[in-house]
Amino acid sequence: MSDSNQTLRAALETSDMLEIDGLHAFEFSVDDDTLLIQAMDGRANKRWSFTLQQVDAAVFDEPLQSWTLTGDSGEHRLICVKAWSASNEDDEHEVANEA
Repeated sequence: MSDSNQTLRAALETSDMLEIDGLHAFEFSVDDDTLLIQAMDGRANKRWSFTLQQVDAAVFDEPLQSWTLTGDSGEHRLICVKAWSASNEDDEHEVANEA
């Protein structure tokens, strides 16, 4: 998240996972009204809900590379994470050279 000019809503569109208040959340969705986040804290399933107005008001913290998001339950720290995937381009290139 090196672009501090990006909005949280735009960052969420390209995120595969979130970290909220130190908990990893693989389950999250954004619809026309709400951002919903679910995470496991031990055996407890935690849920957060934010309006899109709250999402749009989120502030990016450049030094911490995270968003400060204030909801009905208070202030939360949110980190958007993109998944890394392996490329098999080298494997295809090697097979082509062997033929």
